[in-house]
Amino acid sequence: MVGSAIFNLLKEKNYDIITRPKSKLNLLNQKSVINFFKKNPIDQIYIAAAKVGGIYANNQYPAQFIYENLMIESNLIHSAFLCGIKKVLFIGSSCIYPKFSKQPIKEKYLLSGYLEKTNEPYAVAKIAGIKLCESYNRQYGKSHNLDFRSIMPCNIYGSGDNYHGLNSHVIPALIKKFHYAKMTNKTSVEVWGSGNVKREFLNVIDLAKAAYFIMNINKRDYVKNTSSMCGHINVGSGKDLTIKELAKKIKKIIGFSGEIIFDKKKPDGTKRKLLDVNVIKKMGWKPKINLSDGLKETYIEYKKNEHSS
Repeated sequence: MVGSAIFNLLKEKNYDIITRPKSKLNLLNQKSVINFFKKNPIDQIYIAAAKVGGIYANNQYPAQFIYENLMIESNLIHSAFLCGIKKVLFIGSSCIYPKFSKQPIKEKYLLSGYLEKTNEPYAVAKIAGIKLCESYNRQYGKSHNLDFRSIMPCNIYGSGDNYHGLNSHVIPALIKKFHYAKMTNKTSVEVWGSGNVKREFLNVIDLAKAAYFIMNINKRDYVKNTSSMCGHINVGSGKDLTIKELAKKIKKIIGFSGEIIFDKKKPDGTKRKLLDVNVIKKMGWKPKINLSDGLKETYIEYKKNEHSS
């Protein structure tokens, strides 16, 4: 989803883009990655590749989540260094922050407390990605003119999302549930958890624009707004809402008239994850798509793809 949005944006800006499908390039194999980099004229890398999923997937496949994400980012970042590629943007996740972090969450709160257990393996891998970028900058930044950057987005939704029943994130999961309930005349929809936890959402098109903005901002400005041991920048909408409010919003957009039942036996995850986005706003970026409009567009695309498949 994120990679496709960045690809489309770079295409609009007439960049020469080099990509490969999984079947042609195994990012878990460092030799394959190095050979690919050596054979292609690459000067910038956007690392959007990752193994991702919701609460169920993180709980069910912890070994895969930590191993695959560590390997992907390690192979890409180290191979970039070995092959003389100077500019890298690593895209992480807001789950890197402590479960009981102060709100809104500033970049400097990283590693200040315990992680949420349901996605700890994924979060540890993403923290490692940030620290890889910082460490290569610290050790080789001056000698090799490296410029490795990181952004940490809040929850992303929109075009190209994953609608798999158990492995999807909350917005695609709710869209699919409410749509199915409407089409089959069900009287209720079950939602995991209490509905009281709060989440922040950003449309993937806005994230792509933020990634491009951060990748291309003057190095002096990037360094001025980060530090050698805290080199990442938060990206978000700066607003959050409860899962209950989100469910009601999606219910209304889809036109489902039944009841919402919250299953409190299912995990909630972190109570709140609102990012402090003052750094990137001060640098000159802010999101353009509000949540209601973004959800409407996402549902339109979901229906189109569902009918065409």
